[in-house]
Amino acid sequence: MKTNILFSFLVFCCSFFTIFPANADWRDKIPLLKYSPRYFGANAFPFPELMGGKLSPRWEVELRGEYHKMTGDKTKDVFARLYIPIAKGRAGVSLYGVIQEWYETSPEVRDERNAVEVKSPIPCHGDFILSCHYQVLKSEKWVDIVVNATLRTASGGRLCDARYTDAAAYWFDCNIGRTLWQNPEKNASVRLQGMAGFYCWMTNDLIHRQNDALTYAIGAQATYRGFTLNCDYTGIKGYRGDGDKPMIVRSKLNYEIKKNIISFGYKHGIQDYLYDSFSLAYIRCF
Repeated sequence: MKTNILFSFLVFCCSFFTIFPANADWRDKIPLLKYSPRYFGANAFPFPELMGGKLSPRWEVELRGEYHKMTGDKTKDVFARLYIPIAKGRAGVSLYGVIQEWYETSPEVRDERNAVEVKSPIPCHGDFILSCHYQVLKSEKWVDIVVNATLRTASGGRLCDARYTDAAAYWFDCNIGRTLWQNPEKNASVRLQGMAGFYCWMTNDLIHRQNDALTYAIGAQATYRGFTLNCDYTGIKGYRGDGDKPMIVRSKLNYEIKKNIISFGYKHGIQDYLYDSFSLAYIRCF
């Protein structure tokens, strides 16, 4: 009798600790995370904007809703941006980031990313980003050049679900633009734009503490009266080869009336960024 009781107790203990491991904790998966765009959420690694070599002389306040979709991941977020011109548009500062994000992944995507949950049980907030801009050259005869320095803070949440890295990143880039054609009334134009720079982010690898990457973009802008259409191809090229070479095609259509801008955006991931993204924004200029 005692032998049967002891045997039953041992079976129960083995079953309990198999189902509920004593050391089960979300921190145990942190070393397994891959700090690259391929294995993190849609907003973890922002792509530098293609500015066309020109800075706005106006204050801008933007509120944007975004929807990102890939196989096994659906993400929605609210994004906000403030642009402050300095020295009559010769320089400027941008403050922006995701105010809140909602996501739901499949168990397969969760396991591929070594995440814990398929959706967040608490509010998820994004990283705060500070960008400084300077107009190096402004010439209709030659080209327009703007240089940018950007810092992404480690303020984003839900590292356990591979949404934000909880680690700092920064990038420097140079934007160049040239107007190829403009009508005499100056209400229609075609412009060629390009960008190149350096992108760096911290990782959880004890040996390779950071990933150094190149960032690049090429695109065109067309304007007609109050409409502006931007299309570009952009990417980030890391050196580790662990999903750190994302490429996307972006398009954005803006319509401005009396300092109010309505903006529609679309992004299609080509490599290591597997999302299709749609956005609708309202921008107020001052």
